Amino acid sequence: MTMQSYKLTYFNMRGRAELSRYIFAYAGIAFEDRRVEWKDWPLIKKRLVGNSKLAEAQADALVDTLNDFTLLIPWREDNPQIKTQKIDMLFQSHAPKLLDHLQCHLGDREWLVGDSETWADLYCHVCFTTFSVLRPGFADHHPALCGLIDRVEAIPNVAKWIQSRPTTEF
Repeated sequence: MTMQSYKLTYFNMRGRAELSRYIFAYAGIAFEDRRVEWKDWPLIKKRLVGNSKLAEAQADALVDTLNDFTLLIPWREDNPQIKTQKIDMLFQSHAPKLLDHLQCHLGDREWLVGDSETWADLYCHVCFTTFSVLRPGFADHHPALCGLIDRVEAIPNVAKWIQSRPTTEF
């Protein structure tokens, strides 16, 4: 069995990453503390966040929108009947608004922000995979979004990860 290795990438400072470093240390987990100098950050950052401050803000807003919906899922509800009722209500009342918003934002583009994939596209795929477990076919009436999901899944390294990741319900 191979040992999992972790790499934490952050600026050469404590900042927001310091809590993660504390948690690794507290748990006794070895990790690579990769420090990035400010001068190198623009090259690293532009790989997934968009090509402008506006694109970055749009990607962040879309991820936050998806996350807000995800937080409404009653993950910890113990009563199966109540859980099913809450999920039904969520997908009947909130999901259509979310899907309409995302499809409107996507428009006739291939990607949610700009002309190339961002972390918003990747997160959309992650979320839709989970939502599809809870409500199969929930996005079927939004073909542009289904096309986006297909494009993300066709990214070679993403496809490779999906094929090799451990199988879990969520």
